[in-house]
Amino acid sequence: MASHTEISPGEAADRLAIRELIDAYAHCADRCDAKGQMSLFTEDTRFLVFMDATAVEPTQTLRGRESLAPVFDNLNTYRATTHFNGQSTVTLDGDRATGESYCLAHHIGVDESGQRTLMIASIRYLDQFTKQGGDWYFAERRLMVDWTETRSSTP
Repeated sequence: MASHTEISPGEAADRLAIRELIDAYAHCADRCDAKGQMSLFTEDTRFLVFMDATAVEPTQTLRGRESLAPVFDNLNTYRATTHFNGQSTVTLDGDRATGESYCLAHHIGVDESGQRTLMIASIRYLDQFTKQGGDWYFAERRLMVDWTETRSSTP
């Protein structure tokens, strides 16, 4: 664990900006704002999805900001989502940083018969960040699904 007994104002600002970036991602997801979500990534970003966090190879690999649209638009298939961000760690290195953050993602769905379901996913994000023009962006995001649970839900 890093010691922050003497943290510079610049480092504090960078850490806060990165946490706000992580939170903005969840906020945009829950508001079905795919364009807003995409704007948090660099033009040449990489986004890797591991539906099984223990897998060696990703389930899906996307390259470039524009390639993210179908993935983020897929959240529109749910009636509602709520992403709770948990603990995170960040290691700064100038205008680059790496981090890991935890999230519990709740997805309310309704099937063809009208049956409502709740799918909960325990997710870890392994991130590479870059600072461009004074703002932090995701340069690479690995979405690691540790577990999911789907159950019936009542309104």
